[in-house]
Amino acid sequence: MSRKPWELAFTAEPEEVGAVRRILRLHLGIWGLHDITDQAQLCVSELVSNVITHVGVGTPATLTVSMSGTRLRIEVHDPDTRALPTLLDATPDAECGRGMALVGAVSDRWGVQLRADRKITWCELRTGPPSAEGRTGGARAPVEGSRVRP
Repeated sequence: MSRKPWELAFTAEPEEVGAVRRILRLHLGIWGLHDITDQAQLCVSELVSNVITHVGVGTPATLTVSMSGTRLRIEVHDPDTRALPTLLDATPDAECGRGMALVGAVSDRWGVQLRADRKITWCELRTGPPSAEGRTGGARAPVEGSRVRP
């Protein structure tokens, strides 16, 4: 089965979040990765929502999905290198501020790569069997050339 990387250009609009999720589900199904589809969809929702909220509605963006060994990598590219995602300590009654904490909770690792013309916010999910802790991935580790958040 071929698992060639693919990408999808989209405009950061609230109504696009559902469409991006459905396209991701379709591709992961074709790749036979049904067991991580829910986690991947949650991650892509949060990464796309961050662009909408912190960079702006109408921003041109790109979703890139690839496999490296047993890791599924989800990237969202946007043109603003100043608006970096951060982990916030959201209060229980806060209406926002949990997005990257959710990505961190369901992915094995995540980070940000800055390029001259864009920012790439990414996360990785292991596609192998669950660990003793119930996660499908191993330890979080930095990737050379990236800012990795715990």
